[in-house]
Amino acid sequence: MEFPDLGKHCSEKSCKQLDFLPLKCDVCKQDFCKDHFTCAAHKCPFAFKKDVQVPVCPLCNKPVPVKKGEIPDVVVGEHMDRDCKYHPEKKEKIFMYRCSKEGCKKKEMLQVTCDQCRGNFCIQHRHPLDHSCKHGSRPISVAGCSARRASESKPSGAFSTLSSSWLAQRFRSKVKR
Repeated sequence: MEFPDLGKHCSEKSCKQLDFLPLKCDVCKQDFCKDHFTCAAHKCPFAFKKDVQVPVCPLCNKPVPVKKGEIPDVVVGEHMDRDCKYHPEKKEKIFMYRCSKEGCKKKEMLQVTCDQCRGNFCIQHRHPLDHSCKHGSRPISVAGCSARRASESKPSGAFSTLSSSWLAQRFRSKVKR
């Protein structure tokens, strides 16, 4: 038993197969079988409407608009000659903080400043002992650096001395009892 009204024939001239589930080309709106429904398979004359690609400038990495009928390579070339914002001679410096240690030529992205001598140093020479820091007249030792940091972080004054001595006396009096 045959159903002549069911399904459609493939629009490809070489195929004309009766397909019960035909696929419609979304560009030319014709019906095709599963083998010919892509634009490339049936050589769709309107494929350029769907295959829209925007070229990207290789220098500035921005899309370059192309009008119908223009050759993308020519348009991108004109963009590079006239409108491109990329300038290779105008390169931004990333590593701009040079080490102040004598003989060191390293540069850093971030500024690393010594707290004592206010010099700018690379990661390798950032510690006062590594760059022979002369704060005042003599270099500060490791113990001196840690003592200075400790004195800056703790509260100083008569109150802290008084409270610690009072606490020590209370502790001694309890031990004697």
